[in-house]
Amino acid sequence: MARFSVLLLILLLSGCGDTLQEFGGPTMGSRYSLKYVQTAGVPPREQLQAEVQGILAEVDRQMSTWRADSELSRFNRLPAGACMPMPAPVLELVRFGEELSASSAGAFDLTVQPLMELWGFGAQSRGQRVPAAEEIAAVMPLIGQRHLRIAGERLCQEAAVRVDLDAIVAGATVDRIAARLAELGVHSFLLEVTGELKAVGRKPDGSPWNIAIEAPRADRLEEQLRLQLDGLGLSTSGDYRNYFEVDGKRYSHTFDPRSGRPVAHDLASVSVVDASVLRADGLSTTLMVLGAEQGMAYAEREGVAALFIQRQGEGFVTRASPAFIARFGAPGAM
Repeated sequence: MARFSVLLLILLLSGCGDTLQEFGGPTMGSRYSLKYVQTAGVPPREQLQAEVQGILAEVDRQMSTWRADSELSRFNRLPAGACMPMPAPVLELVRFGEELSASSAGAFDLTVQPLMELWGFGAQSRGQRVPAAEEIAAVMPLIGQRHLRIAGERLCQEAAVRVDLDAIVAGATVDRIAARLAELGVHSFLLEVTGELKAVGRKPDGSPWNIAIEAPRADRLEEQLRLQLDGLGLSTSGDYRNYFEVDGKRYSHTFDPRSGRPVAHDLASVSVVDASVLRADGLSTTLMVLGAEQGMAYAEREGVAALFIQRQGEGFVTRASPAFIARFGAPGAM
């Protein structure tokens, strides 16, 4: 469940470069960036960068499935029935995953890594391919959050599952970094981690941060619509960046854990806006799995501010949930 970058349209004032700072770098197989307003009391850039990179390094040590020595990778090597003490941030994400799984009737699941490997999207995969039905059936007994259990500070597995937190770890990391920035006196910033972002405060000229949601095209970058955010996070999931085709059929990296197969509907992307980037991150994946109709019903029931972009012929049609319209207006009016 990869992450999709949005276009960050930052309109900077000429002559205000001494009050606007930025830095970034590689993380989680992609990149992070921070743009912030330097005001009185805000620590030097070097200190802020060290703080941010410290959080990113801790997340990598705890939750990466791409490094064998991470705590999550060590848990994934345990046999069925085993338990292991896990850091509080890991347990928090597992609990959140359980909530999303329950509310979506299993559309969201943190144990899909064997499916990703089988189809060629995972850290240990050997190339993208369409597996046989028998291969999928053999993996399915290892898929399901019902196999996970939290006992105090330990994470336990009833079956030999492999947990993958990639669907929510970037959003959770944005929340952690944003909270730390607030503690350090940074009150105006735009933070992005592998495409999940949060905007707080205003730019030096007093205008809001302008964020463009990308049109779901694989061949070029194109703006679908623009939002103004303050105190809100944005997450977008889609099928237009990480996929392969066989005999003219597209196979996305987004899996339906209930079927063991990539999603196969006309929903190209879904964006969710929420004060919690963790929640936005998980919900965008959930709605992408559910598809446009079931996803809209879920968004209406749960009060999710979501924007759905569906394929229609050679183009796209955009639909917004009631919560999204209440906050931003109808898409055609933006």
